[in-house]
Amino acid sequence: MNWLLEPSVSTFGPDIDQLYYIILIITGIVFFVTEGLLIYFLVKYRAREGRKAEYIHGSTRAEVIWTAVPFVVVLVLALMSKPLWDQIKEPSLFPEGAYEIEVVARQFEWEARYAGANGEFDADDSFTLLNRVHVPVNQPVILHLEAEDVIHSFFVPDFRVKQDAVPGRRIPVWFEITETGEYELGCAELCGIGHYRMDGLVVVQSEEEFEAWKQERVAANGGQP
Repeated sequence: MNWLLEPSVSTFGPDIDQLYYIILIITGIVFFVTEGLLIYFLVKYRAREGRKAEYIHGSTRAEVIWTAVPFVVVLVLALMSKPLWDQIKEPSLFPEGAYEIEVVARQFEWEARYAGANGEFDADDSFTLLNRVHVPVNQPVILHLEAEDVIHSFFVPDFRVKQDAVPGRRIPVWFEITETGEYELGCAELCGIGHYRMDGLVVVQSEEEFEAWKQERVAANGGQP
C-alpha cells in the first residue's frame, strides 16, 4: 500500500493533500504509541509463578486526559478543514464565470450534457457524451450531478473530487484543473451488479483545443462520439 498520494492536478488539491498528511502523521503517532504501550504492558503484567492478579479501580484523571486530548485534536482538525470544505462544497463560494456541464449517472454509465450555442442544455444544438467529460484547463468548471436510479458517486482521484449523485437531487460540484491530459473517472458508490464497469475519462484540453472541439460538436448537432 502506498501511503503517499499521487500529485493532484486541481487548484484545491494541494490543500486537501496537506490536510491528509497532517491526519496521517497524527494517527501514525497515536498508532505507534498505543501499540508500544500495549506490548510494554503485555510484557510487564504477564502471568508469573506466585504472582496474584489484583483489582485496579482506575484513574479518573487518566480517563479525563485520554478523552480530552482526542477531543481537542479532532476539534482542531475540524476547524482547519472547515474553510477548505466550504471552498469546495459551498455553492455560494463557487468561482464566477465557470463553465457548466450536466452529468447524469445511471446504471452503469455517465452521460455528460453540453449546452448549445445559446447556453441552454435542451437546445437543438446541445449534445451529449457517454463516459467522457471534456473540460478546459485553467478554467473553473461546475458539474451539475443527477442520478436516474440509485446513488452513484462521481470520483476523479487526480482531481481530489468525489461527490455523490442522488436520485431526485441536482448537486453541483466544481474544480479547476491545472494540467491537460486524460484522467480516470469512476463511481465510488456500490451501485449494482455492474458497478465495476462504471468508469470513464475526463479529458482536459487547452482552451483553444476545447473551444475547437466544442464548436465541432455543436455544429454536428449532437452526434455521438
